[in-house]
Amino acid sequence: MKNIIQFGENVPGYDIPVLNEREIRAAAGILFLVIYTSLMLILFKGDFRLAKYAIALFLVDFIVRVFINPKFSPSLIIGRMIVSNQVPEYVGAKQKKFAWVVGVLLSGSMFALLIVVNAYSPFTGVICLFCLIFLFFEAVFGICLACKVYRLMYGEKAQYCPGEVCDVKSRQPIQRVSRAQWAIVFAFVAGIFLMVRLFAPVINVAPHNMFGNSAAKAAKQ
Repeated sequence: MKNIIQFGENVPGYDIPVLNEREIRAAAGILFLVIYTSLMLILFKGDFRLAKYAIALFLVDFIVRVFINPKFSPSLIIGRMIVSNQVPEYVGAKQKKFAWVVGVLLSGSMFALLIVVNAYSPFTGVICLFCLIFLFFEAVFGICLACKVYRLMYGEKAQYCPGEVCDVKSRQPIQRVSRAQWAIVFAFVAGIFLMVRLFAPVINVAPHNMFGNSAAKAAKQ
């Protein structure tokens, strides 16, 4: 029973329980895709069904992670299958637990509002936006935003952070951004605005069906 209900894995060489960051990022990508698809269905079709199913499943998934054991979380199991051939990157379990408690609170709030009360409002939209932002940063950048708050809440330094960001005191040369690179970024952004302004009359013209005429002739025959 003790091995079933626990948080994190005991890995030789690490003095605290850890988790595999690679499977966490894979799971975050899966959850992001489902939430994003649900949001698109709501915005363009007014269909809340996928969102309701997803919220219920996410709440169960995060409850399993926090209160039972992350290795029994369905999304993390799928994530483990996806990245099974990659070398694990171990991160401290304690800060991840804090982040997933935030996930329980967010998904629990959405469950209460959208399923129990069966109503949507700006509050559900804001919560959904926060979920998307948290999952996007985790999946794409490997940045756990909720973990950033961990030190402020508990007053202690997190251990074994993704990319060793907790221990980096100075950037290596390959990590530094030069003035020329900053100039390129600003020029790129300025070029986007300039392109939108100059080419708007051309871009705003809707494209035509390249094979429309041929398809129409074939249909008549």
